[in-house]
Amino acid sequence: MTGPDSVSEIQREIEQTREHLGQTVEQLAAKADVKARARAKAGEIRARAQDKTAELSNQVRQSQITRYRWPLAVTGTGLLAIAAGLFWRQFED
Repeated sequence: MTGPDSVSEIQREIEQTREHLGQTVEQLAAKADVKARARAKAGEIRARAQDKTAELSNQVRQSQITRYRWPLAVTGTGLLAIAAGLFWRQFED
């Protein structure tokens, strides 16, 4: 009744069961390791905070560029209007 096929099949099932049990034990150990989970969560939060900081820094930088450029644009437009007025004045005379 227990031929070579059934013995090798049982051994294969035992190996699969051992592997499955080992994976389950590793998963349970990982869940039980509160310090490692806390460190991983802290790392995630730190990475998100760094991303948000970089994003806000970029927004501030863009806002400063805009703040310094719009007076230049207004001044340039004013000078262009004065030049156009002087140009038209020459043709009116």
